[in-house]
Amino acid sequence: MTKKVFLITLLMVLSIPCKSQEVSKINHSPKLVVGIVVDQMRYDYITRFYNRFGEGGFKRMINQGYNCKNNHFDYVPTYTGPGHASIYTGTTPKNHGVISNNWYDKFGKKMVYCASDASVKAVGSDSELERMSPHHMKTTTVADQNRLHTQLRGKTIGIAIKDRGAILPAGHTANAAYWFRGRDEGKWITSTYYCNELPGWVKEFNASDKAESYFKVWNTLYDIKTYTESGPDQNTFEGGYKGKETAAFPYDLSKLKDQNLGYDIIKSSAFGNSLTADFAIAAIEGEQLGADEVTDFLTVSFSSTDYVGHNFGVNSKEIQDTYLRLDKDLERFFNTLDAKVGRNQYTVFLTADHGAVHVPSYLKSVNIPAGYFERDAFTAKVKAFVKEEFKVEGLIENVSNNQVFFDYETLKKNKIISEDLQKTIAHFMLQEAQIDKVFTRSQLETVHYNTGIAARIQKGFNQKRSGDVIFVLDPATISYGSTGSTHGSGLIYDTHAPLLFFGQGIQKGSTTQKTHITDIAPTISALLGITFPNGATGDVLSFVLK
Repeated sequence: MTKKVFLITLLMVLSIPCKSQEVSKINHSPKLVVGIVVDQMRYDYITRFYNRFGEGGFKRMINQGYNCKNNHFDYVPTYTGPGHASIYTGTTPKNHGVISNNWYDKFGKKMVYCASDASVKAVGSDSELERMSPHHMKTTTVADQNRLHTQLRGKTIGIAIKDRGAILPAGHTANAAYWFRGRDEGKWITSTYYCNELPGWVKEFNASDKAESYFKVWNTLYDIKTYTESGPDQNTFEGGYKGKETAAFPYDLSKLKDQNLGYDIIKSSAFGNSLTADFAIAAIEGEQLGADEVTDFLTVSFSSTDYVGHNFGVNSKEIQDTYLRLDKDLERFFNTLDAKVGRNQYTVFLTADHGAVHVPSYLKSVNIPAGYFERDAFTAKVKAFVKEEFKVEGLIENVSNNQVFFDYETLKKNKIISEDLQKTIAHFMLQEAQIDKVFTRSQLETVHYNTGIAARIQKGFNQKRSGDVIFVLDPATISYGSTGSTHGSGLIYDTHAPLLFFGQGIQKGSTTQKTHITDIAPTISALLGITFPNGATGDVLSFVLK
């Protein structure tokens, strides 16, 4: 072989990519994944307020990323706890077990909270009310799988005003989850599930006057006359704050705080989202998230949108101003990610944990069927009927979350067959005004439903934790006060939530193809090249990924 031929052959060999290089390219992951949940965000808030948004927040995600316009929850109930768990586990309450925010524990004979854990204590607060962990959630999250995949080198940090919004997304293996303790404290705290002492950066943040700085006047960001996308500021459909006669701008939070549980008033204003963004930005620096090639996970839930929605309603000027301010908070958050992690070095998804219904009293005022359901009176009526029909006291142990739980010891003692009691109660309930549908445990365990409310009820039915009879209210009928919005149903106003992706590995575009909340975790898992959460039932949205 001549010297010239040898050199040509050598160059050809060197130009062939080695197998390890190709694998590295295939599995190349972002330095940081950021999951954002906007509590109680209906999809139409994007379209309704779009022209008022700046270029760096929601619009940046839409214009530079991928917009799933027809994204839905595929189970009932649509509450905060199940929503956050379903987003990050890639499955529904049927499998992950978080069947509500609070539910009746038929074995312990008591109500339990989705994030409560008596075996741990609060860190950063002396309150006995802040003993929290994810132990009620039965499956892993995508953040858990990233931790396992990286041999625990990839960090996970969860942040939200609400404890459940921080804890459930971050999963079982998180380095930390932080939530905001209001009342007279105004601090970001955690629990001994994660650590025994707050890190220095959290102590430093709490020692600053950042939270206290939001005790100020909340007025509209722009001239209120330009808020034509919302209803009148003065109306009878909003709650407002104690100490102020009208639910109308402006609100002096400093003057109102003593009558509204101190720092809790910040949580229930637009400034709660700003405080969350402040803390999330501090976490990026304090935890050095995205600082190396091992993928980290940051979960951020903006909870104050839910508090404002519950108080003022879907059509309020307050909800519009909250989203216009959140848009600016997102912009500065993304700018921080650009500076600290690097453009196109991180991946973000944004969704919601549920939507919300228009205030029923408002709907009735414009001739749309709606109403209010007296749950206590209905419960008493059902119990009285069952007692009269079966001549036995105490067959019904609990009624909560639109579910009836039986006392099986009493059934056994009186030789009453559960299926007979289920059918009797279901038939009785269907005769009642405002009850639209009823499902029994026997139906949900033996019949497979493919579509509609029945399918969504079934995906929210956990065989071990759920009740024996489940009832569904009429559309836009809620068990709630006469002002403000709520959620929980399987109807479109509660199930249709935004789903935006942008950043590394994400295509640019949009779709009206139907997608589901449970598709998010498998899609991010596929992006990272990691195992899906162990209970995942959703699909990979391959059209979102490059």
